Amino acid sequence: MSRPKPTSRFILFTLTLLLILHFPTPIKSSEPQNPAADETEDGELEELLALDEQVEQEEDQDGGPATRSSEAELLSKAQRIVLELNHDNTKRVIENSEYVLVLGYAPWCARSAELMPQFAEAATALKELGSPLLMAKLDAERHAKTASSLEIKGFPTLLLFVNGTSQAYTGGFSAEEIVIWARKKTGEPVIRISSVTEAAEFLKKSDIFVLGLFENFEGPEHKEFVKAAAADSAIQFVEVSNIEVANVLFPNVKPTNVFLGIVKSEPERYTAYEGTFRVDEIQQFLDYNKFPLVNRLTEANSAKVYSSPIQLQVHVFADADDFKKLLEPLQDVARQFKSKILFIYIDITDENLAKPYLTVYGLEESNSAVVTAFDIRGNSKYLLESNPTPSNLEEFCSGLLHGTVSPHFKSQPIPDNKNVTVQSIVGKTFDDLVLNSHKNVVLEVYTPWCITCETTAKHVEKLAKHFKSVDNLLFARIDASANEHPKLQVSDYPTLLLYTANDKGNPIKLSTKSTLKDVATTINKHLKAKDNAAKDEL
Repeated sequence: MSRPKPTSRFILFTLTLLLILHFPTPIKSSEPQNPAADETEDGELEELLALDEQVEQEEDQDGGPATRSSEAELLSKAQRIVLELNHDNTKRVIENSEYVLVLGYAPWCARSAELMPQFAEAATALKELGSPLLMAKLDAERHAKTASSLEIKGFPTLLLFVNGTSQAYTGGFSAEEIVIWARKKTGEPVIRISSVTEAAEFLKKSDIFVLGLFENFEGPEHKEFVKAAAADSAIQFVEVSNIEVANVLFPNVKPTNVFLGIVKSEPERYTAYEGTFRVDEIQQFLDYNKFPLVNRLTEANSAKVYSSPIQLQVHVFADADDFKKLLEPLQDVARQFKSKILFIYIDITDENLAKPYLTVYGLEESNSAVVTAFDIRGNSKYLLESNPTPSNLEEFCSGLLHGTVSPHFKSQPIPDNKNVTVQSIVGKTFDDLVLNSHKNVVLEVYTPWCITCETTAKHVEKLAKHFKSVDNLLFARIDASANEHPKLQVSDYPTLLLYTANDKGNPIKLSTKSTLKDVATTINKHLKAKDNAAKDEL
């Protein structure tokens, strides 16, 4: 028998898992060390760093990089800060440095190409911050043996080495996210800001951060704050002791001994924390409040988005123009259901992202805006069947929370079953033609991609012709890949089910491997209508 087609929950889980698998667990490199080459490589590194300092000095004298460098030149400078690893120097660099963040890439990999400039920009920022972290990259295709020794299997792969011991990278993929993750892993979980000017500069560069106000940077609340900062690898934590500095970062903070809040660069910009200062409660607050009102799903952030603890998700599929019109009203609705429903936007023109989800709803051919929902707790899916107006969206979301929206089940259009031996059942007709019918029903459950379903279909046609004189027996088939019903739970294809007229709730599974005569005998046995039963001979 063929395996069942994946469910919607499985697809969500698979997409997340595939992204995570791009970053395999590392092991320590085991290449031999060449003492004679140590001095050479150390010298090369010093020369590179010295070259950067020289370029910076020349730019300062001539008015700074903004007046001399194009974006390409700035990127080139950033890339020089990233050390190029090879077969000869990888082991030495990793073992002789306290912290090394290695990017394993392939020249032909599109995702590697997207990550490379972000990685270089992060290297520049970390250097300016005086970070002890060395940023390095390895062409894993050219130096395959070295890449294998580091357990680099997918591209791109990021690995952090601390005193020669590796750990997988678990942060985001923008320059800011790399910087935040790297600083936290190298001993700087919290940034301290002391002046209004410093706060204003920080605000210009940060999209999301957590602010903590503490009078003397001490006490049990401050300890829990620092622990939470160390435990969270994605959000930058900032601490201040001056109320004026705090108000630059988070307006209208009232004078108090302690304060905590999260700041995001979106309409729902400021959220104050009102719980007790305990690590687990602070983390829970962040988990429910760190996401935007509406999340734009990409391949790069899907694992992060689906890490949310919010179990009820609303997906909006639309092209860029339609989404611009929907965004503001959607944000207004999302604000009403904040921390209860996670709102996710998926570009309907991106087949790699949109089509797997839309297929679950039988809407893979849609090109206009579609709003769906998925409840992870019950593995249930829902569809907004009216236009996505603000009032319809609000009513839909309210119904989801209160359990008044009926789950969505896929169905093909109702077919014309005139003059056919075997009737076609769809999701919309399953109740009328199978469950509520006074007849006995033999149902063939199949999928187009099932290899053995064609043979079973031919057998069902022969059985239907054989039993054509039996008035209370109907032969039918349903495409399980395009039709669903809560009472039809089939995991293998093909499947033959006999729904007897007096017990539709307990269908009898017929063997698809038996001979036609054996199947006919079984059907006759269960019909219990000997006067109308056909002969067993075929």
